[in-house]
Amino acid sequence: MSGEKTEKPTAKKNKENRKEGKVPRSQDVGAWAALLLFAGTIPKLVGHEIGVLKDLMATCLSAAGEADIALALELLGRGLMHVLLALLLLGVGVMLVSVAGALAQGGFFLATKSLKPKLSKINPLAGFKRMFGMRLLWDGAKMLIKSGLVALLVWMSIKAMLPYVGGMVPMAAVIDGFKDNALGMIRNVALVGVVLAVADYGFQRHKTGKQTKMSKEDIKQEHKQSEGDPLLKGAIRSRQLAMARNRMMADIPTADVVLVNPTHFAVALKYDAEKGAPRVVARGAGVIAQTIREKANDAEVPLVRDVPLARALYHSTTVGQEIPVELFGAVAQVLAFVISRRTKGQRGGEHKSPRIDAPLPEISRPGRRNPSDHATAGR
Repeated sequence: MSGEKTEKPTAKKNKENRKEGKVPRSQDVGAWAALLLFAGTIPKLVGHEIGVLKDLMATCLSAAGEADIALALELLGRGLMHVLLALLLLGVGVMLVSVAGALAQGGFFLATKSLKPKLSKINPLAGFKRMFGMRLLWDGAKMLIKSGLVALLVWMSIKAMLPYVGGMVPMAAVIDGFKDNALGMIRNVALVGVVLAVADYGFQRHKTGKQTKMSKEDIKQEHKQSEGDPLLKGAIRSRQLAMARNRMMADIPTADVVLVNPTHFAVALKYDAEKGAPRVVARGAGVIAQTIREKANDAEVPLVRDVPLARALYHSTTVGQEIPVELFGAVAQVLAFVISRRTKGQRGGEHKSPRIDAPLPEISRPGRRNPSDHATAGR
């Protein structure tokens, strides 16, 4: 069925979907990735800061014998600076990872259309479907899986730390054991969270892909809107052809000669020694050729009957183009005849070709026909 949505969205549709916020995205990717970064960097960061604080503490103890407010404030400032710097580095790192996780799922975009008020957003039926649809089932299953795995990892960590409790274990070993187990637990939880977040992103991508599919009829309508209405384009094209034909007809009085077939083709030529070879100012076949002949008669432009030359010029030139080099000799004979009559004060009329009846040379590179001429010629 044409209404069935089975086709991938087009580039234009994808752009509209981004404006509407229909982009696959999981909110958990950035959060879990940031937690993983925290678990990986906190040991080194804390170790470095503990060393700095030990040095600072030793400095404070050595300065205790000489009570000085300025020195106390300086040491306090140094301590606060180290703490703030550590927190700042950790916060910036977490923020960058969170932003990178969001950008990796579709880049930066502004869902401007989703901000506009819509009646469908307050539709109780649509709200009921959102509450009890597939999304709710997936969120519930995801929450149960996350809770179960996190509880399992926490229990494993607590179980591993039980030997340190109530035994004759040195305090330093207890602290190190608790630290290693706690950091390992955080790291494992973060890894599980990242895996679940990737799975959630896959689900969101699949769901969004189904929601944004298009039917063949949708693609046809979009193509029609992009390309424009065929009827309107046809009307514009017809108007352009009419304007081009009118300009061509207006240039016929400036021509030196019109070569005719005598009824099928007509090609009007104008020769200007300063501009080089003769140029075509008008050409046509059928009804257009008849109109060219009538305009030429009204403007007293001579008509010369030369079947092969008129046909060759029609098929090898367009309006405004110079005649082919191969036809220079043949056209020169016709122009010489027309100019000699003009010097005697003779204008207009229809004449036989003064050209010697010899085959025309083959045209090696015929010019392209103008589509407007082709269209008008068939009218």
